[in-house]
Amino acid sequence: MQPLVDRYGRVATDLRVSLTDRCNLRCSYCMPAEGLDWMPGDDQLTDDEVVRLIAIAVGRLGVREVRFTGGEPLVRRGLVDIVRRTSALDPGVELSITTNGIGLARTAGALAEAGLDRVNVSLDTVRPDTFREITRRDRFDDVVAGLAAAEVAGLGPVKVNAVLLRGLNDDQAPELLRWCLDRGYQLRFIEQMPLDAQHGWSREGMVTADEIFDHLDREFTLSPASEPRGSAPAELFLVDGGPATVGVIASVTRPFCGDCDRVRLTADGQVRNCLFARQESDLRAALRAGASDEDLAGRWLVAMAGKAAGHGIDDPTFLQPDRPMSAIGG
Repeated sequence: MQPLVDRYGRVATDLRVSLTDRCNLRCSYCMPAEGLDWMPGDDQLTDDEVVRLIAIAVGRLGVREVRFTGGEPLVRRGLVDIVRRTSALDPGVELSITTNGIGLARTAGALAEAGLDRVNVSLDTVRPDTFREITRRDRFDDVVAGLAAAEVAGLGPVKVNAVLLRGLNDDQAPELLRWCLDRGYQLRFIEQMPLDAQHGWSREGMVTADEIFDHLDREFTLSPASEPRGSAPAELFLVDGGPATVGVIASVTRPFCGDCDRVRLTADGQVRNCLFARQESDLRAALRAGASDEDLAGRWLVAMAGKAAGHGIDDPTFLQPDRPMSAIGG
């Protein structure tokens, strides 16, 4: 086994697998109201191809965590079977999914039975009217039902991911935290990142981690959590002395690139060694041309070796990736 190590000595053990670029919401910070041109079906990896590449990452390259993402992974018809087959790999891995929660109410039980360990659900507000404004869809109740079903199915701790948007929900941080605390969900605020399809992101318009703390401090007392953060993207804080926590993922203003342990596989079989990378390494073409597992692992090692020291958002020469978040996977 050879670890996925880059030239700075960072080792990737956390694989993010995008299963589709399609989504059933139209969040304003992700894509335009009319949606995007979806990936052609033939370009997307088949279920067998997805599982084979994951097996190579786990069996040959030392990956120990797999998170399924999208787009919206719940719209992938083969999701439950992919989870079941990944769960059966040796050595075993921790399996999670990042989802908008729509459809989770009917699939949480099957996913848990297949071997999924936990879920992260994106929910930026607990006000139905604000939800409609951000997502351009009236599906708030479906997300709430999905969260509850995940809890019942044992997919915990259930985590909620929230992005604050200036002028839309930036005044709702304490309300959202209280809602999650009351239900036992673990909330993580995420700084908006330059990954929208419209390329409309600006640092000046982004709600920063400092602003998030200012809002929360009006109703809660936050103190640093005692456990080491390690490579986790969220910086954790005890709420009113604990044991409940809230996390802040400050990818832009407090980058944690030096401790990154993640690598990404897109739905069309491209390796991305950084969320903000502008280059990708094609495994799909080699796989479909008959490459062996050893050859595919070698290509993956080469792809990882070229990872940059950081995402470079503060660099004046920074360019946003051509692909939006929905096509990359979070």
